[in-house]
Amino acid sequence: MNINPGETRSTVPPFDTAKLDGLMEGAGIDVIVATSKHNTQYLMGGYKFIFFTVMDAISHSRYLPMVIYQKGAPDHSAYVGNRMEGAEHQNNPFWTPAVHTATWGTLDAAGLAVEHLKRIGKAGGCIGIEPAFLPSDARDLLASRLEGARFADATHALERLRAVKTPDELAKLRSASELITGAMLATISAVRAGSTKKQIIEQLRREETNRGLHFEYCLLTLGSSHNRAASPQAWAEGEVLSIDSGGNYHGYIGDLCRMAVLGEPDAELEDLLAEVASIQQAAFAKVGAGPAGGEMIEAAEAMLKASPSAAFTDFFCHGMGLISHEAPFLMTNHPVAYEGIDAHRPLEAGMVISVETTMLHPKRGFIKLEDTLAITDTGYEMFGDRGRGWNRGGL
Repeated sequence: MNINPGETRSTVPPFDTAKLDGLMEGAGIDVIVATSKHNTQYLMGGYKFIFFTVMDAISHSRYLPMVIYQKGAPDHSAYVGNRMEGAEHQNNPFWTPAVHTATWGTLDAAGLAVEHLKRIGKAGGCIGIEPAFLPSDARDLLASRLEGARFADATHALERLRAVKTPDELAKLRSASELITGAMLATISAVRAGSTKKQIIEQLRREETNRGLHFEYCLLTLGSSHNRAASPQAWAEGEVLSIDSGGNYHGYIGDLCRMAVLGEPDAELEDLLAEVASIQQAAFAKVGAGPAGGEMIEAAEAMLKASPSAAFTDFFCHGMGLISHEAPFLMTNHPVAYEGIDAHRPLEAGMVISVETTMLHPKRGFIKLEDTLAITDTGYEMFGDRGRGWNRGGL
């Protein structure tokens, strides 16, 4: 079904077309066919079809949204979606001049994409795709029906497009972080001695959901264990708790870690968390628009090397946004497998990063802080900066 939108509909792209055009020019790409949920959401100005928010599979195939964008010609853009999305478009018209909502699976979507590419005269150009997010049957259909077309990886271009956040995106990331922090602190206060990891994680899920977040995950440790999976292990008096959670606010990820103790922290625990905080602070001191991202890594690693607990402590930093671990990419294969291509590039105002220091103490357990920072012209703004010391459980 093709839908002809009404006259009141805005066809202004909700992203920086000049930036995307430049990135496509540099990559030799004529037209992009975006198929990942995060990039289609970004290119559609935040829209995501609620029916497939969690699942993808339906019948013998899966949901495959597509956004088609031609370099220098936003008026040739199209959205390809599920049949039920016609009603979404009627209520809140999509910005793309062409809207094709007649799909139930991957081959339907690919077929409509072929028709649109032929219609705009780009059936034989260089087509940018997302290899990790384009099913093989859909790619095979595109290749078989677009004779002479060349395919290129558009992942990098789309990552660079999203690297600097808009004020609206920053507001969503700030809200995600603040709401997660509030949920973690409320959970720590609510649980008691004897509460199991499974119960604590469920408490956090409810706290996040009640605050308007979509619960993503919780990695939790108790006592001297370094195992962060859910289990029947119960929290005991004097033990530490590490709570690391990701929550989704309108598509944007918050990811923080805070510490707690059941009772009062002793002097050793105070010293250990202070070590972690000092490494974090060394990184913070080098954060701001202009300096290369690697400078903060070097500062943190120098502080870590001098730490009494260096042998069992690790530092990491990664970009944040619609997904965890996005641009800027500051460290290589540590621990997620990608190249730190941004380590020698200047940080830019509007980028958002996660800074984390993890100590696997052999006796006192998993001690970690993870913080979210938005780069500004004068330094940084920390999102969700509460509860960075020892929080008391069971209050």
